[in-house]
Amino acid sequence: MVWLKFTGCVAIVLFSGSRLARYGDIIAEKTGLGRIWIGLVLIAIITSIPELVTSVSAVTLVKLPDLAIGNVLGSCTFNLTLFALADIIHRGGPTLSKLSPGHSLSAVFGMLLAAIVFGGILSKEKSPGLSLGWVSIPSLAILILYLASVWRISHVEHQQETTSLAPEYPELTSRTVYLRFSLASVVIVAAAVWLSVIGNEISVTYGLHTSFVGSLFVAITTSLPELAVTVTAVRLGSLDMAAANILGSNLFDLAIISFTDFAYREAPLFSVVSRVHLTTLLAFAVMNLILIAGLRSRPERKIFRIISWHSIVLVALYIMGMVGVYHGLFASPSG
Repeated sequence: MVWLKFTGCVAIVLFSGSRLARYGDIIAEKTGLGRIWIGLVLIAIITSIPELVTSVSAVTLVKLPDLAIGNVLGSCTFNLTLFALADIIHRGGPTLSKLSPGHSLSAVFGMLLAAIVFGGILSKEKSPGLSLGWVSIPSLAILILYLASVWRISHVEHQQETTSLAPEYPELTSRTVYLRFSLASVVIVAAAVWLSVIGNEISVTYGLHTSFVGSLFVAITTSLPELAVTVTAVRLGSLDMAAANILGSNLFDLAIISFTDFAYREAPLFSVVSRVHLTTLLAFAVMNLILIAGLRSRPERKIFRIISWHSIVLVALYIMGMVGVYHGLFASPSG
């Protein structure tokens, strides 16, 4: 029964995410803001609403901070594997060779945010009093850096993006588009609330650690909107919007840790989460380095005309990270 409910959530989130992608593309056309900005900010935040609601619900409704952190970090690493999916779908050569080099800046900021999370988890043992009230100081630093990164990336990308958008949806009014976009967002939020409860049920039913459940099952499901956006954007020929959504979602996902910390009134969040999340953070950092290397080298050919080398490495690193979480790599004796 639990897997039937899980499948239902998958279907709801996936369908709503595909709608967001299409209406986001229309909004980019009608507002003239550009697909990179729309992907980086608007769609990235909307597609990350499942992670936000699921993580906050995990600490407020079921009191499972490891499920919340695992969901966020697992989503970040899974999102990066979507570059491999885009690479397979795109037939015009390696995906990274077609993207704006400016996406490297988003990856760098993602690693900086991850470094703060890494230090916050380690501070659990070395500096347990590193907090203001019930909120960890690293959470405040994450929120500040997120806002600064979005401002900086948006400024740089706005200067670089010169592609004009040809009108493709003249039959739809702005009011209709915004209404449908909002409706899809509400459906995703509702499914995400349900998802946090399902994640807890899976961990109890099968005796799995909530860190692993959050990092794999819940994280993949809450990342389905990003998957839907990626597939739709690639088919629309808007590779930069797909990349901006993936990397922008990662930035917002890491900022969700701050919101989760504010919502968790039991104790500073970083003082109670497991060290096993360090495994996911290391995988995330290396995956970003591979992404940056691909953006800089701009490969000209795929392996066997199907997939690029960076895509294979990204998927391998993700699998290794999840295996490490499952086996409790870096976990302290107390969990």
